[in-house]
Order: sequence, then C-alpha cells, then structure tokens
Amino acid sequence: MIKETAIKKGNNMKTLVITGSSSGFGKMSAKQFADKGHKVYAAMRNADSKNLEVKNELQSYSENIVVVDMDVSSEDSVNAAIAQIMQKEQAIDVLINNAGIMHMGVTEAFSVEQAQQLMDTNFYGVIRTVQAVAPHMRKAGKGLIINTTSVIGRVSWPFTGTYSASKAAVEAYSQSLKFELAPSGVEVILVEPGPSATNLAGSFKPEAHAQVVAENPQLKTIIDNMIGSFDQVLQDPKTDPQHVVDAYLTLVDMAHGTRPTRTAIGLVNNVDKINDFFQPLQDQVITDFQLDFMIETKVNG
Repeated sequence: MIKETAIKKGNNMKTLVITGSSSGFGKMSAKQFADKGHKVYAAMRNADSKNLEVKNELQSYSENIVVVDMDVSSEDSVNAAIAQIMQKEQAIDVLINNAGIMHMGVTEAFSVEQAQQLMDTNFYGVIRTVQAVAPHMRKAGKGLIINTTSVIGRVSWPFTGTYSASKAAVEAYSQSLKFELAPSGVEVILVEPGPSATNLAGSFKPEAHAQVVAENPQLKTIIDNMIGSFDQVLQDPKTDPQHVVDAYLTLVDMAHGTRPTRTAIGLVNNVDKINDFFQPLQDQVITDFQLDFMIETKVNG
C-alpha cells in the first residue's frame, strides 16, 4: 500500500515513478530527485517484507518519497500500483524504468526458462509499466518515459548473450514507442549505462545446463577470469553509479522535446559513436515512410 502523505510541489516540480528503487540507480535517484523537491513514487518488490528496511529508509529520508510495492513481472501488481498512484495524483510526469536482473556465464548453457526470466523483468516489465502509465500521459498531453538499458544492449560482450538480448529488446521497443508517442506529447528516451558499481551482480544465477559448462572448460576459465577482473574495472571513476543518476537528473530537467534519444554513460564501448551514426539513419526510415511528424516530440502548452 502507498503511505498517505501530504507533499507540496512547486510549479517546476514533477511526479516521478522509479522502478527498481530498492537498490542501485533506483534507490540513489529516488533520494536525489526528492532532494530537489520532486515527488517520487519509489517502486520495488516485497516492500513490506524483504525490502521493508529499504522502504523505511527511503520514506524516513524524505517526505517527498512514497514507496510503492510493485513487481514488474506481474501485470496485476503494476496496474494496481499505478492505479493507487493515480488516485492521489493528477498526472505522472516521469516514468523511469530501472528494474532489472542480469545473468553472466556461458550463453549456450542458460536455459530457455532462464532467458524467459530475464525477459520477464527486463523487457516485459518495461512493457507492463509503459502500458499502465502511457494512457495517463497521453491524456495529459505530456510526459517523459526513460527506459534504462545498457551499453551491452547495443554492443554484445561474450558471456552476456541473454542479458544483452533483453536490453536490445528494450532498445528496439523504445525506438518504436518514441515515434508513436511523439505526436501525443509523450517523450521516450533511453539511458545506456556501462559497467557500474551497483549490486546487479547479486542477481547472477548459475547456468542451468551444467553439462554444457563442463564440456567447455576453456570458456568457463575465461568467464571466471572476466568476472574476477570486474573488481578492478569498477575502480575506474567512470563506473561510479552517480554518473547515471546525474544523467537522470539532467534529462528530467531538460526542456520537453529537446532530449537526446539515447544517452550512453561511463565505459561506453563506443556506443556513443554508434548512437551518433545510427540515429540519423533510423530517422531516415521514418522520413522514407513520410512520417516525419513522428520524429520530434510535440510540445503542448
């Protein structure tokens, strides 16, 4: 249930829903948006059980934060949470889709069921929240949806095949959604973090097909060395998760309709160059369909 609270917002303050707020980028950004006076609905699973301590921490941190129990892998849970929010709000100004899990290992050895689990959270979870929130934004004639993917949703590393696929799916979905919602005044953009010093590795699961791993000892050695080297990689200042939170803050503050479609952050593996090259070609597809009015987000009011 949503905690009842009276929160005053200034004219420039927004109402945000941030998924995956129990840790990492979500938790950090919930606090920092609240610090700026925005009203934040911090969504997370198991808010009254496993994540009760985090819920209490966030709601004690600021009266601008209201923790919402939401499991993005459940359509009923997502719809119920958004319905509760809309009982108290005239509009949701910003949706930040940040919830996610990751597998890393021998790609062939992850089962279909494991891949489905990733997609259910990382991709279908985005679809569920968008479908719950977008109608309210369209009705208001404005709104911002930020979908968090990854640089390895644009360039694939070895041993991240299922995770990269789930993030690539969000990339494609968001690009189409951006064009379709632009005429209504709703803006859709992507944030693409590189490796970051969060606890995403805590969601790693061993490969279900252990025999495949056993038959490929060389690959197992390489992946073990890669995972072992991440502690060193995460010493690089570019992996500080604050950079991602800063991007959220900056993007939300930008004038509506002026935001870049994609923002790659940190150790980007040339994804920034890929994006610069790609977007004009992508937009040309829309021009070829004579749908130029879908390229720029309509600014209402």
